[in-house]
Amino acid sequence: MSVSVSVEVRPVVSRRDLKEFIELPFRLHSTSRQWVPPLRLERRLFLSRRQNAFFKHGEAEYFLAWRDGHVVGRISAQVDHAFNSFHGNAWGMFGFLEFEDDVEILHALVGAAEGWLRARGRDRMVGPMDFTMNDESGVLIEGFEREPMIKQPWHPPYYQARCEEAGLEKAMDLFMWELEIGDRQKIVPVIFELAEQVGPKHGIRIRKMSRRSLRRDMDRFADVYNAAWKDNWGFSPYSKEDLDYYSQELQLVFDSDWFMVAETAQGETVAMAITVPDINQVLRKMNGRLLPTGWWHFLNRGRIIDRVRVGFLGVKPEYQHTGVAAALYIEHFDMAASTPRTWGEMGWILETNTAMNRGMEAMGGRIVKRYRVYEREL
Repeated sequence: MSVSVSVEVRPVVSRRDLKEFIELPFRLHSTSRQWVPPLRLERRLFLSRRQNAFFKHGEAEYFLAWRDGHVVGRISAQVDHAFNSFHGNAWGMFGFLEFEDDVEILHALVGAAEGWLRARGRDRMVGPMDFTMNDESGVLIEGFEREPMIKQPWHPPYYQARCEEAGLEKAMDLFMWELEIGDRQKIVPVIFELAEQVGPKHGIRIRKMSRRSLRRDMDRFADVYNAAWKDNWGFSPYSKEDLDYYSQELQLVFDSDWFMVAETAQGETVAMAITVPDINQVLRKMNGRLLPTGWWHFLNRGRIIDRVRVGFLGVKPEYQHTGVAAALYIEHFDMAASTPRTWGEMGWILETNTAMNRGMEAMGGRIVKRYRVYEREL
């Protein structure tokens, strides 16, 4: 008779532990045709308490689940003090969730995260998110057959089943919409009418960011983001340190065709769109490493990437009547006609964001992935 070996969860305390934390998804998902291996160096920097700006306003602990001397799961527990301050709550978060197909492993991981968060006075645990809702978020529950795009997680179907067996409850679903941005026939005609009025009627023009202006434009982005998204579930405002860090990330994938600013004649920023070429197409070829040939694929990314992710498209509330969102949509279609990037996905978009989801329908989009964020009262 075989005897089940219990699961032990311990914090990450050494370089070896951190390597195990980073390597676990490679072992769990490397045989999947969909999963895209991250760059190991990037993961190490992202998890660094010295490098990642999250730790200017947050704290976190990383945990590994061990069984019989082998790592079988991982999780993080984190507190985002900026999020708590903005919402006036005492939520805690969890993230970086990976585990073998065994609910006992997940129970042990969730228990460790709960204990850490309770000790810091948290009354609710929400996740997964790595570290915030603007990083990889949710458990994939639809769209398993599709490759993830940049900053999208991929999970096998058992993740959802085990999360719900472990007593985690749905907090929110996040949608990814596919847009065939080379196909104008699917667009509702009123979108073109609204876009044509933006300049003559409202004096708003669209310009493209440059690499040199990127950091300054990220301050303008934050003005739009903090105004347009502030009522959204899970929102947290960007700080200066966040913008410094995010700007450095964006430099690696910057493409002036797809980074857009909408301004009045007086120079006020009223809307932004940050659409990112899908670097995951390159990461798949790099297989997690710069050497020996990964760097070559990265330098040739312009020839490899044919799709984009519309990560942020927002309008200040006082300008949402102008049709500037429609103008940004049409600019995306124009870029698809003149660049190698002919299609993409937009989101995530909250299931409760009726206006944006209707906008995606008007653009001829369809939901192709759904991610679920879970919660538990502590």
